[in-house]
Amino acid sequence: MSEQTGLQEGMRVGIFGGTFNPPHIGHTNVLTTVHGRLNLDRLFVVPAAQNPFKPPVEGPTDQQRLEMAEKAFGEYEFVSIDDQEIVRGGMSYTVETVERYAKVIAPQDLYLIVGLDQFEEFDKWKDFERILTLANLVVVTRPKHSLPFTKDELPKGIQSLVADFDRQFLALKSERSIEFVRLQDVDVSSTEVRKRLRTERNVDRYLDIKVEDYIKQNSLYASLGPRIGDYEAFTKFCAQVLFDKKALNVRAFDLTSIEAVSEYTLIASGTSTRHTSALAENIQRAVKEEFNVFPQAAEGTGEGRWVVLDYGSLIIHLFYDFIRMEYRLEDLWKSGKDLGLVDQTLPPKK
Repeated sequence: MSEQTGLQEGMRVGIFGGTFNPPHIGHTNVLTTVHGRLNLDRLFVVPAAQNPFKPPVEGPTDQQRLEMAEKAFGEYEFVSIDDQEIVRGGMSYTVETVERYAKVIAPQDLYLIVGLDQFEEFDKWKDFERILTLANLVVVTRPKHSLPFTKDELPKGIQSLVADFDRQFLALKSERSIEFVRLQDVDVSSTEVRKRLRTERNVDRYLDIKVEDYIKQNSLYASLGPRIGDYEAFTKFCAQVLFDKKALNVRAFDLTSIEAVSEYTLIASGTSTRHTSALAENIQRAVKEEFNVFPQAAEGTGEGRWVVLDYGSLIIHLFYDFIRMEYRLEDLWKSGKDLGLVDQTLPPKK
């Protein structure tokens, strides 16, 4: 569906963006709850091309994510699918999307919907202050997240913008508002759904049947195993990338003989959070060039304190060295086989 279909001046309009990789019942819960709570005339689902805060992960194409969104939400008469961010390509910046809606919809009638986890970093978004002059913010609560009780618990960049604070409703100096909407307890994430799909576990309770059928028909979220092949060799390949980039205390374990979430694990440290993030970026680049795959999931790449790269049967943990000493993950794997890694570029010890 082309962007902003059916958009008219005077409407109360919601914007709900995300990667929708894949779209699941948690997303549907957001749409139906917010639509009813705010009495919206139209709610636009806007699949992103690339989230600026997350590295690319292995999965469907942009067009396939768009088609899944249409199958997941198309039956709701109040929902339209907006492809503008995918058409623009590159990094998806919400401010650009909001500006296009604001050409038709007055600020008091425009609502940007985000999750509480996104709100916690909202002051890091590009031109977030401008967003809060063009639209109201609706923050939906997810399971295991608590609402801010005081202004001091809000993101620092937002604190100075608040005119009045009433826990579930914030009046802003820009005459816009931030409203918190509690959802029913649907504890599901796209990351968890992708893991279940790749390990061929049941996902009926998480996905619309049309989305699940589409995923099966297009063989989406398949295991990386056939593309990577020998995972012990793959582990050593990734380890050598770390050695080359001056990672500290690089160790790998074969976990096939014990109960663990992966068959192999690789752990290393950076000298700083920046170095740790750079190590993760170099692994992802090298693996993409050599094996043509992205990780199934990547967490912590922005902060660089503890980065996790999930390549299926290999999970890589990269730490800022000080943080690594606190967690001592190696103790969890002492029953596995230490692969005894050495830097292959160094001459053998005599």
